[in-house]
Amino acid sequence: MLADALTEVTDDTFAELVLGNPLPVVVDFWAEWCPPCRPVARTLAELAGEFAGQLVIAQLNADENPVATRNYRVLSMPTLLFFRRGTVVNSIVGARPKSHLRQALSGAFAPYANR
Repeated sequence: MLADALTEVTDDTFAELVLGNPLPVVVDFWAEWCPPCRPVARTLAELAGEFAGQLVIAQLNADENPVATRNYRVLSMPTLLFFRRGTVVNSIVGARPKSHLRQALSGAFAPYANR
């Protein structure tokens, strides 16, 4: 499921790769049983190249990583959480078209793009 352009995050690596990352991070909480998770992952992998160096797009398998899933109260798949300096600054629940995701990625972190 995990696309090459996306960073894999687990409960063990969450603090380092997400909370401690100097770049903004978008975490895609997904599950194998979730049909809309697959197209969202493909879209995020396509967008990862556009935002390279500006932010990190990561995936976390919610079934295999219950700690982060529970800590952030993720109840539906897919859920995208947008982190800046370890704090959730935006979220999207459910599948969205590529144009919506591109706009959300641009808008959520636009003030930080040149820092």
